[in-house]
Amino acid sequence: MMNPNLTLDDLQWQTLIQQTAGYFSDLTIKRGFQYYKQGRVHASEKADPSGVIEASVDGTETYRIRLQLHSLSDSECSCPVNEGCKHMVAVLLDYAQLQGRSIHALVNAHSTTYAASSSYDRSDSGLSQGHERPPAGVSKWRVKADHLPELPISAWHELFEVCTASLGANTQNSFYAKNALASLHHIKPPLPPDMDPLYELHAHLFILEKLVKQPASAWNASGSYIGYHTQVAADHILARIERILHEGLEDSEPEEAFGQRLTETISFVRRSMLSEPRNRKFYAQVYMQLWRYWIHPLAKKNDGLIKEELEQLQAAESELGSSLSRASWYMAQSFMSFYLGEDESSWDLIRAADKVSSLPPASVLGFFDMLHSGQDWDRLARWLPEIGPLLGSHRNEHLSSYQFYWDAVIEHLPGEAERMWSSLADMLPYSKDIYQNALITHGRWREWIDYQLSTGREPLELRVSELAPIEKNAPELLLPFYHQAVERYILHKNRAGYKAAVKLLKRLAKLYKKLKQQERWDLFIISLSVRNSRLRAFQEELRRGKLIS
Repeated sequence: MMNPNLTLDDLQWQTLIQQTAGYFSDLTIKRGFQYYKQGRVHASEKADPSGVIEASVDGTETYRIRLQLHSLSDSECSCPVNEGCKHMVAVLLDYAQLQGRSIHALVNAHSTTYAASSSYDRSDSGLSQGHERPPAGVSKWRVKADHLPELPISAWHELFEVCTASLGANTQNSFYAKNALASLHHIKPPLPPDMDPLYELHAHLFILEKLVKQPASAWNASGSYIGYHTQVAADHILARIERILHEGLEDSEPEEAFGQRLTETISFVRRSMLSEPRNRKFYAQVYMQLWRYWIHPLAKKNDGLIKEELEQLQAAESELGSSLSRASWYMAQSFMSFYLGEDESSWDLIRAADKVSSLPPASVLGFFDMLHSGQDWDRLARWLPEIGPLLGSHRNEHLSSYQFYWDAVIEHLPGEAERMWSSLADMLPYSKDIYQNALITHGRWREWIDYQLSTGREPLELRVSELAPIEKNAPELLLPFYHQAVERYILHKNRAGYKAAVKLLKRLAKLYKKLKQQERWDLFIISLSVRNSRLRAFQEELRRGKLIS
C-alpha cells in the first residue's frame, strides 16, 4: 500500500478529476480500473509530500511509475507507452482509495466532465462551481454529440471541426495537438464500450489530418515539406494512434452501429493512405495497424471481407489516377494477399512498393512479426529470405530484429539452418554484423575466422569479448589470424606497428601455452627475432615485452 499522507483538499480533488479526464482517454481509465481491481498495484518505495507518488504495477512485466498528482502530464511510467497509460491510472485509483475518495469519480471522470460542461447550455451557474467553460461553439453540437454512435464518421469529424475551430489553423505543433485533443475529450459523451476506442481513434486521426494536410493556400503546401515542430507533433499523435490500435477491441460482441462505424473507418483510412504524398507514410502505418489489430481478428473466419478490401484497393487506381500513392497502394494489397495466404503475390507486391519508394523497416518487419506471433514457423522460414534483403541498407537494429526471427525459426525447425546461412551470406556486406554474430552463436568457429581473414579484419580491432568464444572453444583457429596480423604490423616499420605486433605476440604466447605447444612457440619467436634483427626498434619492443632477452 502507498503512503496515505499525501492529501488533497476538496478543490484539489475536483481539479484532479478534471485533469484525469483531460489527460487519460476514457478507455485507458477503464483498463486502469481493471488493473486496480486485480490488485496489481504494489507498495511505493518513496512518497513525496509535494504530490509525487512512486509505485510499481504488474503488467506484462513489473513497471515503475512516478505519478505527479499536481501535473499528470509530467508523470512517467517504464512501460512502452510511457505516458498516459493504464498503469498510471491504477496507481491513481489506489491513491484515491487510500484517501477515502470516490474511486468511481475518477473512473467516470469523462462522464462527469461532460455533464458539468453540458450544464453551461442551460445557465452560467457552473462558473461558480470552479468548472471551466467548454470550448466556444460546442454547445449547439451537444445534441449531435449525444447521438454519435448513430451518426456517420463524417459527422464525427464535422463535430471535431467545430470544437477545435477556435484554436486556429496556423499553429500545427505539439501545443496545438494537445489543446485540440483536450477539446475533443471535453465534448466526448458517454459511449457504449465498443465505441470508446473508436472515438479515441478518430479524435487522433482528426488531429493527425490537421497536422499533415496543410490547406492549399499554405506557403509550404507543396506536399514535400513538413515543418520540424509539425513533424514532431504528427509523430507523437501517430504513436498514440498505434497504441490505441495495439490495445485492440473489447472481447464482447460489438453492436451493429459499431460495425457500420468500423466499415466507415476502414474507408476513411484507406482513402487518406492512397492520397498521401509519396514522401509520407503516416496513414500507411495506421492502415496496417488497423487491419492487424482490429479488422483481421474480426475477419479471420470471413475471407470475404479481405477479398472485398482487395477489390476496393484495385479499383482505386482508376479512381485516383496520378494522385494515387503507389507504394502504399502496393503494400496494402500485399497485406490482403498475406491474409489470404497468397505469399508469392504478396512478395511481388512488396518488391513493387520498394521500387517506387524505399520501404521503412517497420513495413517489412511487420510481416515477420505477425508470423512469429502466430508461431507459423514454416511460413516464416519462407518469408525471411524472400523480403529480408529489403532491409539490407538499413541500420543494424533492424537487421538484429531480422536475425531474431531467424533464430526463432531455427529453434523450432533446425533443418532450416542452411537456408538462414544462405540468406545472410546473400545480404553481405550489409548483414556482416548479424552474420558474424550468428556464426558465433551457432558455434561455426572456422567460418568466423575465415570471414575475418577474407575481409582483412585486424585482430586488434576486435574486443577481447568478441574473441573469447574462439579462444575457449577453438583456440588453434586464432593462430593464422594472429600470425598474419603480426607480419603486417612489422611491415609498417614504425614504432606503432612494432608495439601492435608485440601485443599480438603476447596473445600468441598464451595460445601456444594453452595448446601445450611451448616448443613450437620458442622456435617461432627466435626465428622471428633473427629474421628482423636489423629492426632495432622492433628488437627493443620485443625486449620490453619480455619476449626475448
